[in-house]
Amino acid sequence: MEEMVGRWWHHAVTKVARQDYPAAAVQLQDMQKCIGILFRAAGGPAALRFSAASQQAVGGQRHWLQKLAGNAKCADTAQLEHDVLALPATLAVFSETQLNRDLYLWLAMLSACFVNSGNWIKDNVRASQAALVRFPGFAARYQALLQVHLAQRPHPAGLKEQAAHLETLVRAALMGQVSGEGNCRSQDVAAVWLWLGATADPSRPVGHKEADVHQQPAANHDEKRRRTKAARHEQSRNAMVLPFRGEALMSWSEMVHVNRSSDDEEDGNALEAANEMDKLSVAADGQTLASRVRFDLDLPSSSADDAPLGEGVHLPEWDYRRAMLRPDHCLVQVMQAQNCPPFTPSASLRLTARQLRRRLETLRDAPRALHGQDSGNDLDLDAWVRFHAGQLGVATPYSDTPPIYTRRARLDRSLATLLLADLSLSTDAYATPNARVIDVIRDAMFIFGEALHAAGDPFAIWGFSSVRRQHVRMQHLKTFDERWNDTCRARVGAIKPGYYTRIGAAIRHATLQMTVRPERKRLLMLLTDGKPNDLDVYEGRYGLEDTRQAVREAYAAGLSPFCVTIDAKAHDYLPMLFGQNGYAMVRKPQDLVKQLTQAWATLCSK
Repeated sequence: MEEMVGRWWHHAVTKVARQDYPAAAVQLQDMQKCIGILFRAAGGPAALRFSAASQQAVGGQRHWLQKLAGNAKCADTAQLEHDVLALPATLAVFSETQLNRDLYLWLAMLSACFVNSGNWIKDNVRASQAALVRFPGFAARYQALLQVHLAQRPHPAGLKEQAAHLETLVRAALMGQVSGEGNCRSQDVAAVWLWLGATADPSRPVGHKEADVHQQPAANHDEKRRRTKAARHEQSRNAMVLPFRGEALMSWSEMVHVNRSSDDEEDGNALEAANEMDKLSVAADGQTLASRVRFDLDLPSSSADDAPLGEGVHLPEWDYRRAMLRPDHCLVQVMQAQNCPPFTPSASLRLTARQLRRRLETLRDAPRALHGQDSGNDLDLDAWVRFHAGQLGVATPYSDTPPIYTRRARLDRSLATLLLADLSLSTDAYATPNARVIDVIRDAMFIFGEALHAAGDPFAIWGFSSVRRQHVRMQHLKTFDERWNDTCRARVGAIKPGYYTRIGAAIRHATLQMTVRPERKRLLMLLTDGKPNDLDVYEGRYGLEDTRQAVREAYAAGLSPFCVTIDAKAHDYLPMLFGQNGYAMVRKPQDLVKQLTQAWATLCSK
């Protein structure tokens, strides 16, 4: 009974003391697509990911009801770091829904123009001015946000001397009046919802990686971005001696270092406790790095592993923090399975292969459309628009035979295809109740090889996985110089889940093979089930930026990269890597074969 009354009292007082407007609340998940478009249109980094912000300490004067309820000490304000933009999961700051929507859009524009120099006030003022220059049409909406926000802020006359000085400084900066060297911290004043907090230290050396509890989420994680600080775990030399300090009995929970790493049960209050902390203290637990990643470092012995072919190839890798290619940063080793048993496809798989083989044989002999012709049966709309645009302002009259038609004709095909399959450890998961992801990929590769063999075009099939940058494994399945035979089918049938996914190095290795091909059109098709990742720094934005750079290099070499994925969250990052029309997402793993061959047929007909 006592606990029930206490909970009721807590909820009642908290509800009365709230100063937001739940009826006008706007959710981040509903605005994330618009925010992403506007952020990239304003020049923001394409690989920066969005996350829900955690509460940060704020200052300002609190009402007596807020003091009674114990709230208004923290606010989930927007935070910008080197690899993530953390925005409030819910915005109910203003009484009108449209104003809350405009605040999300404003924060997106502001973050795209933000440059962290260490002066919180000046950085936000400069970013605000730059955002209004890039988006002058948003000026009226920004003024409406500014006026409402200024009316909500505490008046300096009702504050103490130091707090009044800081509030006056912030108010002047919000109105664009910055003078002198005045500065303060975001936690010294009431929450400034129109500004960003940059938690990354501008003086941090390049290559330093901050502790991030979001990188390894727990089973009940809530997708929030939390700030951390390093702490030293001082273990006592006399661990078995327990000194008696009677005056500290009630505070030992803050003094004794308790290691709960061996507990099997989750602490139900851990998430709530983390939400109430301004920063999470991260300390070493005494275990060595090797003991925690022993499984990852244990590669098969030479007798049990696939046979390496050659000494390996050194390839560069893109470091977005330095904005440069690091030469010879990765070592790619070609591997080949030995003593592969014959691959015997199922009856349904053979039937599907025959159907696709007939389809591609028909496609090979079918006439192809020629665009931009001076005669034909159909009008080429794109050619017509280009022709008339080129005639604007030209005194010469229109040509009697403008190249604005389309006609179909039989032509000799000049096409080479390389299929690059992701064989990382994640493919060991079950895609359907009866088949793993690696089984679906194996079937797709077999049918793809059968179909392209029937089409008569040269093709190659490779797999890849990695264990850090010095061990990128390229699985040799079929090269351009080999015929599609039982040996190649056996290699495809023997594929197994590997390690991690260093996509950038795999694409560069494939690009080296494709650049020497004489065919006029060269397709590089990537088959994957997730984001690029590895044990070292190849995670998050670093891996995405390197993959994006590798795709750009493939385009520059005259290749046509295309990605087929079964990752349900591919829409969050593949448009940045391959473009809006450079990928296909398979919603049902059993449709992978159909999507793969359909994508190939569409690409080769362009």
